[in-house]
Amino acid sequence: MSITQAYMEKFAITLLDLNKSIRWIGIASSLGELLLVKRRKDLIPLMTLEENQEYTLNAIGRHKSRLKFQEKIGKLLYALGKYEKLTRVIIPINDYYYLMLTIDIEELDFDLIITDSVIPFIGTEKVHFTY
Repeated sequence: MSITQAYMEKFAITLLDLNKSIRWIGIASSLGELLLVKRRKDLIPLMTLEENQEYTLNAIGRHKSRLKFQEKIGKLLYALGKYEKLTRVIIPINDYYYLMLTIDIEELDFDLIITDSVIPFIGTEKVHFTY
């Protein structure tokens, strides 16, 4: 049984509620397809859905290009890009699903949010991400 859209929505809403600095959530496949997008209430998006889709496709592609080094450096916990207007993060849920999220640029404790809140939540929920 594969994951349902309703479950992904619940998952994304719960993630948005973990910290007020989380702006945007995307769930993507290993093919780089955005399967679901949720954003914080009243957030004015910086990119269109199409632009986020293109960014996601490229981010997943970059991650896949580094898989050949995984045996030597270990599995990716998360990858982060800090931009002038936001912080972008990609976190593998499993071999097929990826969490994409953005955090407010003013948030300095992004590592704490990711390692103490987001990744543990994924750990409890990833059993639902079947394919």
